[in-house]
Amino acid sequence: MEKLNSVLFYSIEKAIKTYRQFAQKELKKAGLTITVDQWLTLKCLFDNPDISQKELAEMVFKDTASITRIIDLLVNARYLKKTAHKEDKRKSNLTITEHGLETIEFAEKVVENYRKVALKGIGIAKEDHVNAVMKTIINNCQ
Repeated sequence: MEKLNSVLFYSIEKAIKTYRQFAQKELKKAGLTITVDQWLTLKCLFDNPDISQKELAEMVFKDTASITRIIDLLVNARYLKKTAHKEDKRKSNLTITEHGLETIEFAEKVVENYRKVALKGIGIAKEDHVNAVMKTIINNCQ
């Protein structure tokens, strides 16, 4: 039987968990009080302002209950404003507040820096190759 640390998927999982811990530490070190998941949610909403909550959940790899909790935390912390949808009361409109926009602007610089650190020593060609491999795995499993 092969050892776990020689299995590609084990290495992928370990890399993801290590990176997320590193990213969270860097956000905190920069004085940000948001989590990696909250950052991803804010950034997705910024890039896709008319996205549905279901689409948002899929985009940040969360179930609907988790994304609802993340949104509620972002609303309570004044990063987002939530209003009722005019035509469908079951839906909500999410708007990034001024505080949220300022946080996104600052966080983007922090995120860019820690991504550079994480990718240090990996050239563009290797990064492109890894992306291609990951996409192949995703396609094979869907």
